[in-house]
Amino acid sequence: MFKKLIAIAFGAIFIVSPAVSLSANAADNLFIKSGVAKSMQGDYHGAIADYDQAIELNPDDAFAYALRGLVKSELGDHRGAIADFNRAIEIDPENANAYYNRGNAKGGLGDYHGAIADYDRAIELLRISVQFLNDSAIAEAVELNPSLSSAYTFRGGAKSKLGDHDGAIADCDRAIELNPDNVDAYYNRGNAKGGLGDYRGAIADFDQAIALKPDDANAYYGRGVAKGGLGDYRGAMADYDRVIELNPEYVEAYYNQGVAKHNLGDHEGAVADYDRAIALNPDFAEAYYNRGLAKFLLDDYRGAIADYDKAIEIDPDYAEAYFLRGVVKRGLGDHDSALVDFDQAIELKPDFALAYSNRGVVKFNLGDHSGAIADYSQVIALKPDDAKAYNNRGVAKAELGDYEGAIADYDRVIALKPDEADAYTNRGVAKSELDDYEGAIVDYSQAIALNPDDAKAYTNRGVAKAELGDYRGAIADYGRAIFQLIRSLIRVFLR
Repeated sequence: MFKKLIAIAFGAIFIVSPAVSLSANAADNLFIKSGVAKSMQGDYHGAIADYDQAIELNPDDAFAYALRGLVKSELGDHRGAIADFNRAIEIDPENANAYYNRGNAKGGLGDYHGAIADYDRAIELLRISVQFLNDSAIAEAVELNPSLSSAYTFRGGAKSKLGDHDGAIADCDRAIELNPDNVDAYYNRGNAKGGLGDYRGAIADFDQAIALKPDDANAYYGRGVAKGGLGDYRGAMADYDRVIELNPEYVEAYYNQGVAKHNLGDHEGAVADYDRAIALNPDFAEAYYNRGLAKFLLDDYRGAIADYDKAIEIDPDYAEAYFLRGVVKRGLGDHDSALVDFDQAIELKPDFALAYSNRGVVKFNLGDHSGAIADYSQVIALKPDDAKAYNNRGVAKAELGDYEGAIADYDRVIALKPDEADAYTNRGVAKSELDDYEGAIVDYSQAIALNPDDAKAYTNRGVAKAELGDYRGAIADYGRAIFQLIRSLIRVFLR
């Protein structure tokens, strides 16, 4: 029911700041130095103003464009940053750092293919610069210029975003080989391992990242996600607590904390965490979606619908939100509105088996048995081993008088789930409708063997026995059915 957990693949942006070119005029140098100083103090807008001045004085200063692009990226203006890196590369086509940082900016825009192409070029240029050095010289070069290790690291991050987790791991392995203290490489490799389901391997990498940088909120977050993948929700919560301690505005930590609490059955606690995530990011559609689910499980159906409404308002293509809103409406008896939501979910996601199944139930309840059969048939086409779909289709066929078709579906249910008592009861009913009372009695008896408290099976077996003239047997079954019904009522009363 949950959207896939959020994992961050890109860490801090690195750049190697070479010495200011001796060919630049003094004023240009001063503006660049001032811009660097302001950038290091967090005054990014002031830094941009200085780099603007430097560029005005020297329009061919690739370094000034590269520095301005870096600051724009820090401000989230990735498109503006890319424009500056483009100009830096135009002036200096072998500027490895410009390619590297343009790759980071493209990654920030979700253009992972473009990012990989830039990292490829950065790695090519950086490898050329050290290929004639011996091992100790290479180590010294990497220490002075960590961009080669970082380029492998973030190329790995981009590959992981595109689902190439094996390629990502290979890149991060190389990054760690070049720089064993590269925190981001361990972090991105942990994410890639998590993407492959190797949660223990992921945890080991996040452990290493934390050992190198104990205040790295991202590493604790990633480790929490991996622990959740192993079902260690309490361990995950401990990591999310640490994330929030380090960064109280880490939205995804609150969100996944809510997911962990949900999985532990603490739905009220989950709602509180989703509340915090939404307060920090009011456009977080997944948080509304999961809060709606938690409210639904707390019987707050109207509150759940309101959350699904909001999730859909933020993301009109959110098929799962339409689906769960339909489920809640169905539970409230609003079948017509539920039908509209299931229709929309299926339109957005044509292979959404659960939506077809639930729409089939609604159509059945509205008396559209043929429509229900069509939906259950679609579920079976998508999931040939879905026993529930065969059972529901059998019930719908029986309602239309197609008892032989119903029996064929119940046969399939029993083949898939031999211990499904209701399937034997339903098949017994269909056999009785075809006057096969002996066959019906066999099915009812099997249902009772599987579920001795099944009053319906006793009642129906009694009817079949009466049809065959076995009135004593029928009376005994009716008595047993009454006994089971009374016992059920007592249980309800004592709750």
